[in-house]
Amino acid sequence: MERKASTYRVEAVDRALVLLSLLAERGRLSVTEAGRELGVVPSTAHRLLATLCHRGFAVQGEDRVYQPGPQWLAGPRQVPPLTDRMRPHLRSLHAATNETVHLLARVGTEVSFLDGIEGARSLRVGLRTGVRMPAYRTSGGKAMLADLEPSAVDALHRGGLPSPPDASLTDLAALRRELDHVRRDGFGRNEDESEPGVTALGVSLGFVDGHHVALAVALPSVRAHSDRRGALVDELLLTCRQARQDLVGAGDGALRPATAVPDRRARAAGAPRERVDEGSRLPR
Repeated sequence: MERKASTYRVEAVDRALVLLSLLAERGRLSVTEAGRELGVVPSTAHRLLATLCHRGFAVQGEDRVYQPGPQWLAGPRQVPPLTDRMRPHLRSLHAATNETVHLLARVGTEVSFLDGIEGARSLRVGLRTGVRMPAYRTSGGKAMLADLEPSAVDALHRGGLPSPPDASLTDLAALRRELDHVRRDGFGRNEDESEPGVTALGVSLGFVDGHHVALAVALPSVRAHSDRRGALVDELLLTCRQARQDLVGAGDGALRPATAVPDRRARAAGAPRERVDEGSRLPR
């Protein structure tokens, strides 16, 4: 990409803007490609892309390739960004659990980690902000898929599950059984599925401004005994209920609860049944 020199140019800002332009033009960008276009070493390109991810202007897929993020895709705003509105609830969940917490959005068959706060313990799970992964391999993704009608889940995965060799869910039948458990329990569970040694629990918030979102808590599997998991699920349910109340109280008439909510989540989150669409775009 050709760039004109300017006496007022700030190198780091200029490089970030070039990367945004490349993401808009190509839709996908690797660290190697970014370094080649900028004329910098890969480590420098990686830091710049990581900064864009931190601010929501890029997301990193499971294949390590970067794509435009929710802030880059967002149009004119009439309300504060969803990440800003949900940040107090992330802080509350983090304070109550002392574990790593994330806000996720479902986009088709994938989830995007929009925001998060890392746990403070010496043994903890790292942040995934900006990363995209298959929804069925994450706790929050399972919780959101469970909101959908089974036929909608089948339609989304009509090409099958892109399973890695060590995946615990390898076909649609297994996914259907897993989602039945999620609907019954009211939360999604991921035990060593997205990363060895990591357990995560997720609860769907339903649809906010037309976007399908969830909250999740992640912790080392060695700390995820049954009593601990139960306490974390209770905190998740409470936080989601408070978030729904606050969003509606702030005039967010576009908030829709999840579908097929079991008794346990209905009591904790106050969410009636409702049919939802299987598609979604990244939130602002």
